[in-house]
Parts: sequence; C-alpha cells; structure tokens
Amino acid sequence: MKVPLEITYRDVEKTAAIDALVHEKVAKLEQVCDYISSCHIAIEKPHDRPSNGSPYRVRIDMTVPPGHELVADSHPGEGTQYDPLDVVIRDAFKAALRQLKKLTKQQHESDKAQTHEAQDSIALVTKLFPEEGYGFLKTLDGQDIYFHQNSVLNDDFERLEIGTGVHFFLEEGEEGPQASTVKIVDKPGASVGKSEQTLIEPPLGWQ
Repeated sequence: MKVPLEITYRDVEKTAAIDALVHEKVAKLEQVCDYISSCHIAIEKPHDRPSNGSPYRVRIDMTVPPGHELVADSHPGEGTQYDPLDVVIRDAFKAALRQLKKLTKQQHESDKAQTHEAQDSIALVTKLFPEEGYGFLKTLDGQDIYFHQNSVLNDDFERLEIGTGVHFFLEEGEEGPQASTVKIVDKPGASVGKSEQTLIEPPLGWQ
C-alpha cells in the first residue's frame, strides 16, 4: 500500500483485539488486490443507546489505481440491535471485499481484451493517399480502418504499398476508429515474424 493504513477511532476504545482484527481483514483485501493505494477505516460509536440498531458504525474508504474510490459502510439498523463491534467490522470488510473483487475482475477482463486486441491487430494496406498523408487498412475480418502518416512507426509511410502487411493498435478517433502505432510487417502471405507461425493472408473478398 502506497499510503500507510489509517484507522480512526471515535468514541470507541481501541483494543489490541480490534486492532488485530482490522489488520487481519486489511491483509485479506491486499490478497485480492495488491495494488491498493490507500485505505482509511473509521470506527465510531455515534449513539450510546440507540432506539434500534447497533450503536457502532464502520466505514472503509479505499483508493485503487488508476482512480477508483471504493466505500464500504456497516451501520446495522433495526433488528440487529446490540451487534458487537467485531461483527460490525466483519460486515464492513465483507462489503469492501465484494466491491474489490468486482473491480479487480473488471480490470483483469479489460486487460485481457486489450491484449487480445493487440495480438489480433493485423491488417493490409488497401488505400494510400501519399500527398494527403493518410490511407486505409483492411483487417483480417474485413474492417476498413483509417490511419495517418504520423501513426506509422520509423517514418515508414513512404515505404507503404498496396498490400503491405502491418501490425497496429486500434483507437477511437474524433471521426471513428483509427489505427495508431502502425508497424510494417511484410507483404500478403509473408510470415509475421520468426517466432510466429501465422501468415498474413488477404481478407475474404479483399481487392
């Protein structure tokens, strides 16, 4: 954790048992997500004798890169009167754990999708407009993608020809999808690389 763990006690006596329980639960959160930036835990007793519900309240605030803020709160209401503090703490951490698992799952799925996209971003040059400085690629599934000469690596725009095979990253431009980081691979039917067995073949119906 980049920022040291913060635990605040308000009108609640700090005990070794409660402190140990909190640190144990925080350690479990870090097992799920080892890149939590910060975690602040507030343990308080707003009411000594509430008409209903537990007198305790526990709030957990976490920040997770790149800019996520997660908040878990446990303040048992009617029907749970006199719940001991350790139960309220456990409930708060259960809620925090659910949120953290959901977030990390979404992040992992997003990373996998981006990796898959990068691996599959292979296309052929189908149109070139040298004087205007742009062209179009056709992906292996038949999509036409715009690219600008500034997106071609190593100033290789002038080396491009109709049918040149390229690797690229797909991104959203002002007028729709466009290719960035375009790198020349070879002509249609040539090997992508020594370590890869995939061949770049013209898409179905490609001209």
